[in-house]
Amino acid sequence: MRVLAQSLRDGVRALSLDLTDAQIALLLDYLDLIQKWTKVYNLTAVRDPAAMLTHHLLDSLAVIAPLRRQMSEFANTAGGVRLLDVGSGAGLPGVVIAICCPEISVHCVDTVAKKAAFIQQVAVSLKLPNLRGLHARVELLTEKYQVVSSRAFASLLDFTTWSYAALAEGGVWMGMKGRHPVDEIAALPAEVEVFHVEQLAVPALGAERCIVWMRLQVVS
Repeated sequence: MRVLAQSLRDGVRALSLDLTDAQIALLLDYLDLIQKWTKVYNLTAVRDPAAMLTHHLLDSLAVIAPLRRQMSEFANTAGGVRLLDVGSGAGLPGVVIAICCPEISVHCVDTVAKKAAFIQQVAVSLKLPNLRGLHARVELLTEKYQVVSSRAFASLLDFTTWSYAALAEGGVWMGMKGRHPVDEIAALPAEVEVFHVEQLAVPALGAERCIVWMRLQVVS
Protein backbone atom coordinates (compact mmCIF):
# COMPACT_ATOMS: atom_id res chain seq x y z
CA MET A 1 0.00 0.00 0.00
CA ARG A 2 2.91 2.34 0.73
CA VAL A 3 4.20 1.96 -2.84
CA LEU A 4 0.71 2.61 -4.23
CA ALA A 5 0.33 5.66 -2.03
CA GLN A 6 3.60 7.11 -3.27
CA SER A 7 2.71 6.37 -6.89
CA LEU A 8 -0.64 8.09 -6.39
CA ARG A 9 1.00 11.14 -4.83
CA ASP A 10 3.51 11.28 -7.70
CA GLY A 11 0.65 11.12 -10.20
CA VAL A 12 -1.35 13.81 -8.41
CA ARG A 13 1.74 16.03 -8.42
CA ALA A 14 2.31 15.41 -12.14
CA LEU A 15 -1.29 16.44 -12.81
CA SER A 16 -0.79 19.62 -10.73
CA LEU A 17 -3.75 18.75 -8.52
CA ASP A 18 -4.13 20.21 -5.05
CA LEU A 19 -5.54 17.32 -3.01
CA THR A 20 -5.52 16.96 0.75
CA ASP A 21 -4.08 14.00 2.64
CA ALA A 22 -7.66 13.02 3.44
CA GLN A 23 -8.57 12.93 -0.27
CA ILE A 24 -5.48 10.84 -1.05
CA ALA A 25 -6.53 8.41 1.68
CA LEU A 26 -10.07 8.24 0.27
CA LEU A 27 -8.76 7.46 -3.21
CA LEU A 28 -6.63 4.62 -1.82
CA ASP A 29 -9.58 3.30 0.20
CA TYR A 30 -11.70 3.43 -2.96
CA LEU A 31 -9.05 1.45 -4.85
CA ASP A 32 -9.11 -1.12 -2.04
CA LEU A 33 -12.90 -1.41 -2.31
CA ILE A 34 -12.66 -2.00 -6.07
CA GLN A 35 -10.15 -4.79 -5.49
CA LYS A 36 -12.33 -6.49 -2.86
CA TRP A 37 -15.59 -6.25 -4.82
CA THR A 38 -13.98 -7.29 -8.11
CA LYS A 39 -13.09 -10.67 -6.62
CA VAL A 40 -16.82 -11.41 -6.32
CA TYR A 41 -18.63 -9.10 -8.75
CA ASN A 42 -16.08 -8.70 -11.56
CA LEU A 43 -16.31 -4.91 -11.60
CA THR A 44 -13.22 -4.49 -13.75
CA ALA A 45 -11.00 -6.62 -15.98
CA VAL A 46 -7.93 -4.94 -14.50
CA ARG A 47 -6.91 -6.89 -11.39
CA ASP A 48 -3.35 -5.78 -10.62
CA PRO A 49 -3.37 -2.94 -8.02
CA ALA A 50 -0.61 -0.98 -9.77
CA ALA A 51 -2.43 -1.25 -13.10
CA MET A 52 -5.69 -0.22 -11.39
CA LEU A 53 -3.94 2.85 -10.06
CA THR A 54 -2.74 3.90 -13.51
CA HIS A 55 -5.63 2.78 -15.72
CA HIS A 56 -8.43 3.73 -13.32
CA LEU A 57 -7.44 6.30 -10.69
CA LEU A 58 -4.88 8.36 -12.60
CA ASP A 59 -6.90 8.11 -15.82
CA SER A 60 -9.91 9.54 -13.96
CA LEU A 61 -7.85 12.11 -12.03
CA ALA A 62 -6.66 13.54 -15.37
CA VAL A 63 -10.14 15.03 -15.92
CA ILE A 64 -10.30 16.88 -12.58
CA ALA A 65 -8.42 20.04 -13.61
CA PRO A 66 -10.30 20.39 -16.94
CA LEU A 67 -13.60 19.78 -15.14
CA ARG A 68 -12.82 22.42 -12.53
CA ARG A 69 -12.09 24.94 -15.29
CA GLN A 70 -15.36 24.11 -16.99
CA MET A 71 -17.25 24.40 -13.69
CA SER A 72 -16.60 28.15 -13.62
CA GLU A 73 -19.51 28.48 -16.07
CA PHE A 74 -21.85 27.11 -13.42
CA ALA A 75 -20.54 29.06 -10.44
CA ASN A 76 -23.93 30.64 -9.70
CA THR A 77 -26.07 27.52 -10.20
CA ALA A 78 -28.88 27.43 -7.66
CA GLY A 79 -28.63 24.35 -5.46
CA GLY A 80 -25.08 23.62 -6.62
CA VAL A 81 -23.66 21.78 -9.61
CA ARG A 82 -24.86 18.27 -10.39
CA LEU A 83 -22.95 15.73 -12.49
CA LEU A 84 -24.26 12.49 -13.97
CA ASP A 85 -21.72 9.77 -14.79
CA VAL A 86 -23.29 7.48 -17.42
CA GLY A 87 -22.43 3.78 -17.54
CA SER A 88 -20.28 4.41 -14.49
CA GLY A 89 -19.40 0.78 -13.80
CA ALA A 90 -17.06 0.75 -10.82
CA GLY A 91 -17.50 4.52 -10.49
CA LEU A 92 -14.95 5.82 -12.94
CA PRO A 93 -14.66 8.75 -13.12
CA GLY A 94 -17.73 9.51 -10.95
CA VAL A 95 -16.37 8.41 -7.57
CA VAL A 96 -13.02 10.09 -8.23
CA ILE A 97 -14.85 13.33 -9.06
CA ALA A 98 -16.96 13.03 -5.90
CA ILE A 99 -13.81 12.64 -3.78
CA CYS A 100 -11.84 15.44 -5.44
CA CYS A 101 -14.74 17.88 -5.89
CA PRO A 102 -16.98 17.64 -2.80
CA GLU A 103 -18.88 20.72 -3.97
CA ILE A 104 -20.31 18.70 -6.90
CA SER A 105 -23.25 16.35 -6.42
CA VAL A 106 -22.33 13.19 -8.36
CA HIS A 107 -24.81 10.55 -9.49
CA CYS A 108 -23.41 7.38 -11.10
CA VAL A 109 -25.94 5.52 -13.25
CA ASP A 110 -25.57 1.95 -14.52
CA THR A 111 -28.00 -0.64 -15.82
CA VAL A 112 -26.19 -3.38 -13.87
CA ALA A 113 -27.63 -3.58 -10.34
CA LYS A 114 -24.45 -4.86 -8.67
CA LYS A 115 -22.46 -1.91 -10.04
CA ALA A 116 -24.98 0.65 -8.78
CA ALA A 117 -24.97 -1.18 -5.43
CA PHE A 118 -21.18 -0.92 -5.33
CA ILE A 119 -21.39 2.86 -5.78
CA GLN A 120 -23.86 3.06 -2.91
CA GLN A 121 -21.48 1.01 -0.77
CA VAL A 122 -18.60 3.33 -1.65
CA ALA A 123 -20.70 6.35 -0.65
CA VAL A 124 -21.46 4.76 2.74
CA SER A 125 -17.99 3.32 3.40
CA LEU A 126 -16.10 6.49 2.45
CA LYS A 127 -18.73 8.83 3.92
CA LEU A 128 -19.32 10.72 0.68
CA PRO A 129 -22.66 12.55 1.04
CA ASN A 130 -22.31 13.97 -2.50
CA LEU A 131 -22.21 10.53 -4.15
CA ARG A 132 -25.14 8.35 -5.19
CA GLY A 133 -25.49 5.18 -7.27
CA LEU A 134 -28.49 4.79 -9.57
CA HIS A 135 -29.67 1.49 -11.04
CA ALA A 136 -31.49 2.70 -14.15
CA ARG A 137 -31.36 3.30 -17.87
CA VAL A 138 -30.05 6.80 -18.46
CA GLU A 139 -32.75 7.62 -21.03
CA LEU A 140 -35.41 7.10 -18.34
CA LEU A 141 -33.96 9.56 -15.83
CA THR A 142 -35.99 12.71 -15.19
CA GLU A 143 -33.51 14.76 -13.15
CA LYS A 144 -31.30 17.40 -14.79
CA TYR A 145 -27.53 17.78 -14.59
CA GLN A 146 -25.14 20.57 -15.54
CA VAL A 147 -22.49 18.02 -16.56
CA VAL A 148 -23.10 14.58 -18.07
CA SER A 149 -19.97 12.46 -18.31
CA SER A 150 -18.94 9.09 -19.69
CA ARG A 151 -15.75 7.07 -19.87
CA ALA A 152 -15.53 4.46 -22.62
CA PHE A 153 -19.30 4.00 -22.34
CA ALA A 154 -20.50 4.19 -25.95
CA SER A 155 -20.02 6.16 -29.14
CA LEU A 156 -20.47 9.91 -28.78
CA LEU A 157 -23.66 9.63 -30.83
CA ASP A 158 -25.20 7.01 -28.54
CA PHE A 159 -23.93 8.79 -25.41
CA THR A 160 -25.52 12.11 -26.32
CA THR A 161 -28.69 10.56 -27.78
CA TRP A 162 -29.41 8.46 -24.70
CA SER A 163 -28.58 11.17 -22.16
CA TYR A 164 -29.79 14.39 -23.76
CA ALA A 165 -32.96 14.48 -21.61
CA ALA A 166 -30.77 14.51 -18.48
CA LEU A 167 -28.75 17.52 -19.65
CA ALA A 168 -29.76 20.75 -17.93
CA GLU A 169 -30.25 23.91 -19.98
CA GLY A 170 -26.81 25.30 -20.75
CA GLY A 171 -25.19 22.05 -19.58
CA VAL A 172 -22.26 20.20 -21.15
CA TRP A 173 -21.32 16.66 -22.05
CA MET A 174 -17.88 15.42 -21.01
CA GLY A 175 -16.95 12.43 -23.13
CA MET A 176 -13.71 10.70 -22.12
CA LYS A 177 -12.06 9.04 -25.08
CA GLY A 178 -8.73 7.54 -26.13
CA ARG A 179 -7.38 9.03 -29.33
CA HIS A 180 -9.18 11.93 -31.02
CA PRO A 181 -12.46 10.33 -32.21
CA VAL A 182 -12.75 12.02 -35.61
CA ASP A 183 -15.31 9.59 -37.02
CA GLU A 184 -17.51 9.71 -33.91
CA ILE A 185 -17.51 13.51 -33.96
CA ALA A 186 -18.45 13.50 -37.65
CA ALA A 187 -21.44 11.25 -36.87
CA LEU A 188 -22.97 13.69 -34.35
CA PRO A 189 -26.16 15.53 -35.33
CA ALA A 190 -26.08 19.26 -36.07
CA GLU A 191 -27.63 20.18 -32.71
CA VAL A 192 -24.70 18.67 -30.79
CA GLU A 193 -21.79 21.10 -30.86
CA VAL A 194 -18.27 19.92 -30.09
CA PHE A 195 -16.78 23.10 -28.64
CA HIS A 196 -13.46 21.68 -27.46
CA VAL A 197 -11.39 18.51 -27.72
CA GLU A 198 -8.96 18.56 -24.80
CA GLN A 199 -5.89 16.36 -24.88
CA LEU A 200 -4.96 14.70 -21.59
CA ALA A 201 -1.61 13.45 -20.31
CA VAL A 202 -2.11 10.58 -17.86
CA PRO A 203 1.00 9.91 -15.74
CA ALA A 204 2.57 6.48 -16.33
CA LEU A 205 0.02 5.62 -19.01
CA GLY A 206 1.47 5.26 -22.47
CA ALA A 207 -1.77 5.85 -24.35
CA GLU A 208 -3.67 8.74 -25.88
CA ARG A 209 -6.51 10.27 -23.89
CA CYS A 210 -8.82 13.22 -24.52
CA ILE A 211 -12.06 14.83 -23.42
CA VAL A 212 -14.66 15.72 -26.03
CA TRP A 213 -16.67 18.66 -24.66
CA MET A 214 -20.11 19.04 -26.21
CA ARG A 215 -23.31 21.05 -25.76
CA LEU A 216 -26.67 21.47 -27.40
CA GLN A 217 -27.07 24.33 -29.80
CA VAL A 218 -30.16 25.76 -31.43
CA VAL A 219 -30.15 24.93 -35.12
CA SER A 220 -32.11 27.40 -37.23
